[in-house]
This record gives sequence, C-alpha cells and structure tokens, in this order.
Amino acid sequence: MAKVAHFCSHQRVETRDEKFAQTQMETLLTGSGFTVKREHRLSDADIPDFLISEGGFSIVLEMKTRAKRMQIYRQLERYSKHEGFDGIVLLSGTAMQIPPMIGDKPALFASLGRGWLR
Repeated sequence: MAKVAHFCSHQRVETRDEKFAQTQMETLLTGSGFTVKREHRLSDADIPDFLISEGGFSIVLEMKTRAKRMQIYRQLERYSKHEGFDGIVLLSGTAMQIPPMIGDKPALFASLGRGWLR
C-alpha cells in the first residue's frame, strides 16, 4: 500500500476535472507496471475508482480532487465493509487525515498536490 500511495503522491495530475485526473492516473499507474482495474464494482452503490494489484495484495484507490471530508470518509467506510481487497488508499486534493484503519482495512492518505511541489 505504501508503494502505491508514494507513487501516486509524486505524480503531477491535473485536478480541475476529476474524471480527467483519474484517466491521467490510470495511464501513469499502468505505465509504471501496476495492475489496475478502473471503477471496480464492490456493490451497486460502491464503485471505487481503481483496484490495484500489487505484491499479492489488492488495494482500493479512491481519487477525490475536491470534496467534503466527512463525505469522503463515509464513502471509504462503506468500501471497508466489503470483501475482496486488502487496503484503501485515498488520493485527494482535499487536505485531511484518515485513521490508519477504516473498519478492518488498513488505510493511507496520498496528496494530489505533493507532485506539484517537486
């Protein structure tokens, strides 16, 4: 998970349009050898932006360019109740902290803005 969070937070992604940012991130991830599935369906209501397979683990990656903190957290909390993945990475332009565990899933935050600081 740390490898995915580190990689994502060091990329320069245009954040004005969330879908465009997701397309850019998908290209960057696949170009760097990550196995990526876009909009992986956990249920009819819960569809994270990516499911990434890395080192024998499946990681949900949720991208948010801008959103309310509690709305983001509630969405991650819903995701955590599902089986079929091992951890959650939130990649966001909204500055926030998330706990190290959401439900029974480990969770990490990665900043969308950090890549622009290089």
